[in-house]
Amino acid sequence: MIVTRLFLRTALATALAGLSAPLLAGQVPGLLEAPDIPISHRDRVYAAEQFSNTVSVTDPASNELLGVIRLGETQPGNLSPLYRGQVLVHGLGFSPDHRTLAVVSIGSNSVSFIDTATNAVRHVTYLGRAPHEAFYTPDGREIWVTVRGEDYIAVLDAGTFEEKTRIRVPAGPGMQIFSPDGRYGYVCSSFSPQTSVIEVAEHRVVATLPQASPFCPNLAASPDGRQLWLTLKDVGKVQVFDARPPFHLLTTLDTGPITNHVNLAHNARGTFAYVTLGGLNQVKVFDAGTFEQLATLDVGRLPHGLWPSADGTRMYVGLENADALAVIDALEHRLLSTVPIGQAPQAVVYVPQAVPQGDGRANLQPLGVAAETLQLSLVSTQRGTGERAPTTVTLFEQGLSQVLQASVTGLEPKHPYLLALAERPDGEGALQPLAAFNSNPAGAAIVNAVGPFRQVVQQPAESQRRYLVIVAGSASAPGRVIQRQAM
Repeated sequence: MIVTRLFLRTALATALAGLSAPLLAGQVPGLLEAPDIPISHRDRVYAAEQFSNTVSVTDPASNELLGVIRLGETQPGNLSPLYRGQVLVHGLGFSPDHRTLAVVSIGSNSVSFIDTATNAVRHVTYLGRAPHEAFYTPDGREIWVTVRGEDYIAVLDAGTFEEKTRIRVPAGPGMQIFSPDGRYGYVCSSFSPQTSVIEVAEHRVVATLPQASPFCPNLAASPDGRQLWLTLKDVGKVQVFDARPPFHLLTTLDTGPITNHVNLAHNARGTFAYVTLGGLNQVKVFDAGTFEQLATLDVGRLPHGLWPSADGTRMYVGLENADALAVIDALEHRLLSTVPIGQAPQAVVYVPQAVPQGDGRANLQPLGVAAETLQLSLVSTQRGTGERAPTTVTLFEQGLSQVLQASVTGLEPKHPYLLALAERPDGEGALQPLAAFNSNPAGAAIVNAVGPFRQVVQQPAESQRRYLVIVAGSASAPGRVIQRQAM
């Protein structure tokens, strides 16, 4: 009897200790040997949505949008000098105990810390110009924020959420992620062709890795601690480095125009890297061991951020120009479904056991106007009508106006172009310039403008209707029409 009571007390203590310990999984950003966590109604998928200034909250067990956390207003409300909300909600990270979500807003230079159980904002920290991403160190003591508009990592105390020090890096730090054991922090750059490796304990740069181009928006460290994957948006490539000293280059993959984000999923079939290709509306899947491409998935308009489930069986992808979350079977590498979410999702994270009890719907709001978009396509004037449209356009409803975002491909690399409204369906006639831009080395670009475009392109009176075009040259010296609106 004494032995039985002692056994029960020991078992109970062990169970309670397990409940209080941080919940990790054998997926990024955790260690490979940590146990997987099966998908449940306690888990949440979050997406940061930059035009509706919201964070969408999805139940992955039912693929149901539960609502959005509204951090700011749409235009023109957010143009007021008295405006106090967030602008360009963009980056996401979460604490190792899965109780706090860190949300970066580029336009308002802030990180909002949200309680995952209640969806309530606990604190807002304001930083330097244009922060991009934030993530907790694996021990949960610090939050590192890449301040992309400057040249440093802001290191915040996870207890007070206040900045305690800075780590100097090359100009334009894009994102940071940590080795699963917490020893290294990896920081790629969006303005300089180099990735910094930082000793976390000492806040000291110990190595510099050469990027094949200056524009890296995203990276991921494999859960076995052996690989570092990073994307190069401007040239359409992915580089893979050894994540351990001497950090040598393992391979460079040609992926495609507007290569956005990369993430890894580990499951019974192996470890796989998923790469979002905004210019092709695809996700490519690679074997992380051999670097062989295994699948190409058509997922929808402008795939951007992505994150695996905590058991590695699903990959969740934000579709920036479709206002949707794509759900991929990471065992079979196939698209399962899409879930409607807010406007222009950027970063996506999967947080297991985010809601310990209750339905987790507190403080959530419906999508509202964020559910309204209009999608258009531009086709090449040099190609047959049966070929894939090289440019897709989404008009994000803001109430009185729309944000226009064009995912442009099929242009000559590093050339000047003009997005404009033409008075005739063939793209000819008088032009009204909207945005001048230069194509990147892959002949692609993301182009934005604001105005009453829906009212113009859907004008009932044909004589007053206008048509989107891309022309070579500039507003002062426009050239020939390269792409025109598909009818």
